[in-house]
Amino acid sequence: MSKVVAIVFISMDGVVEEPAWTAPFWNEDHDKFQAGQIAQSRALLLGRVTYDGMSQAWPAMEAAGEEVGEMNDIPKYVASTTLKDPQWNATVLEGDVAEAVAKLKAEEGKDLLIYGSGSLIGYLIEHDLLDELKLFLHPVVVGKGRRLFRDGVDTTTWRLAGTHTFASGAIVLDYRPARPAQA
Repeated sequence: MSKVVAIVFISMDGVVEEPAWTAPFWNEDHDKFQAGQIAQSRALLLGRVTYDGMSQAWPAMEAAGEEVGEMNDIPKYVASTTLKDPQWNATVLEGDVAEAVAKLKAEEGKDLLIYGSGSLIGYLIEHDLLDELKLFLHPVVVGKGRRLFRDGVDTTTWRLAGTHTFASGAIVLDYRPARPAQA
């Protein structure tokens, strides 16, 4: 059985939208951390907006000679009702997204990794399908923008499973759902 792991770039004031504000904190250590996350994954799960942005940016980086082949080569699954002609090694999840993700989780293999895709993350939490939430907290206050969770979301409890601190001041907070013990 696979795990669904989400990595979210987040500011100190909770903003997750358009994370260009992460650039001043990015360094070689961040690259190594991200490469490790990709190496532990067999596919990406993405929402439509995140997919659109990434599918335009990453192939262009490779064309410019940057070493991003792993990100471009990994299979992608996109939660969308409007994407008709997926590119960039992607498949649109058909039918009910929760059922489709549950089927992917049931397959043996490495993790399913989510980058960004806040609406998808919220949906998967509501359906108890997210196994890890890695908040990549950056030491910046953005001041405005979309937050990870919408107002009115049901209360859920998470436990801290680990941290990873970077010299830039960024920190990854690795959370797991605090699910009741199985009998």
